[in-house]
Amino acid sequence: MTVPNPEVQLTIGSRFENIELVKVVLDDCLQRLGADADSRHWVEMAMREAVANAIKHGNRQDPDKKVAIEMGIAGDEIVISVADEGAGFDPALVHDPLAPENRFKKDGRGIFYMRSFMDAVEYQPRPGGGTVLSMRKRIANAATHPKLQEENS
Repeated sequence: MTVPNPEVQLTIGSRFENIELVKVVLDDCLQRLGADADSRHWVEMAMREAVANAIKHGNRQDPDKKVAIEMGIAGDEIVISVADEGAGFDPALVHDPLAPENRFKKDGRGIFYMRSFMDAVEYQPRPGGGTVLSMRKRIANAATHPKLQEENS
C-alpha cells in the first residue's frame, strides 16, 4: 500500500518530541477532510504508535536516522506511511498482547492498537533497509466533504 499523490511529506529526526509536529500536520489534514473528533482521535493514536515504533524499535533512537512520513487522500480514506531506517522486522514475530502469557508484557501493544484503530495496516521492507508501515482509515463523511468534491470534479 503506497500513499497516492501524498499531500504531505515529512522527514523527522528520531526524537520522540517530533511526534507532536506530525500530530499537528495530521490533525490539519483530517480537519480538511471533514473527519469528526472521534475519527481524528483514533487516527492520531495510530499515527503516534507508528512514529514512536519507528523511532524506538526501527531507528533505535539513533539521532542520525530519520523517520519519513507521508499522508494522502485516496477517495474517502486517509493513507499514512511511516518509514524508518532500521534493520527491519517481521511483524509475525511480535507477541499477541491478548494471549494470557503476554498480558503484562509491554511489547506488541502498539501494533495491536494500530490494527484496532485503522481499517488496514501493512508492513513492507524498505529498499536500502528499514520498514515501511502503511495505514488506511475510511473517513465517513469525506466523500461528501466540499474540498474533495472540488478536487474530484
